[in-house]
Amino acid sequence: MTIRYDGKVAIVTGAGGGLGRCHAIELAKRGAKVVVNDLGGSVSGEGANSEASRAVVAEIEALGGEAMAHGANVADLAQVEDMVAQTMACWGRIDILVNNAGILRDKSFSKGTVEDFRLVTEVHLMGTMHCTKACWEIMKGQEYGRIVVTSSSSGLYGNFGQTNYGAAKMGVVGMMNTLAQEGAKYNVKINALAPTAGTRMTEGLIDEKAFAMMTPDTVTPAVLFLVSEDAPTRTILAAGAGAFAVAKIVETEGMWLPKSDQTPEGIAANWAQISDGGERALQAGFEQSIKMVGQAMEGLGIDPN
Repeated sequence: MTIRYDGKVAIVTGAGGGLGRCHAIELAKRGAKVVVNDLGGSVSGEGANSEASRAVVAEIEALGGEAMAHGANVADLAQVEDMVAQTMACWGRIDILVNNAGILRDKSFSKGTVEDFRLVTEVHLMGTMHCTKACWEIMKGQEYGRIVVTSSSSGLYGNFGQTNYGAAKMGVVGMMNTLAQEGAKYNVKINALAPTAGTRMTEGLIDEKAFAMMTPDTVTPAVLFLVSEDAPTRTILAAGAGAFAVAKIVETEGMWLPKSDQTPEGIAANWAQISDGGERALQAGFEQSIKMVGQAMEGLGIDPN
């Protein structure tokens, strides 16, 4: 069955180029009305220019689609709220939000400044929160919403020189994990994309041959799936070069230690079993507590019933 978005309204941030542009155009090709948001600044977040977003709108219109440009800085809540208000005034609903906007200020932690850290987290983490917050009650009220936050392997696994970026990208995963639970009864689904793509933000960071393979159009199908009616929720979908995988946060089974071994020495002595023995995927934060309390009850010989 072909996935389409006829009658749906989508906002895509950072859509003036790279991944965002590809997401916006492909959503429009499949019937969505699209808000092409882009501040038009540099990779490091400096300056502003509306030409890029307007050019993408022109591309969509040339294909027979409907789109509007908006230059909101996602780090500014008032500008985001204006974008949402204009979208509602024009089309009366918001069904899809793709949080894609971002900047880079890559430096080792020793060389990076507090200002660099603040700016990166304001765009990636707070910007994602601003856009999601502005759309949240609308989606709840219409009992339909599909939201994508953009994470990264830099957040999930770490990457030298990207402490600020990695912290922000892991932050949006925590946000997604909780909002998926809060939005469930309203049919608001939220997922995370962890893309690997050759874009303006990754140029010079990826080998040339790999860069040529990692085109944005090899990632966008993941977004199209995650914002479809039958999408999953609370999923981290990695995508790049046409390959797709689900990333999961897991925890080892671990073990309970008797009181005499509940010491740093006891942990060291039992480290092999604590850190190994298979992996256990946790479905919600409270399940960690349930697991550990269960282990303690078993170790202490307490009947859970």
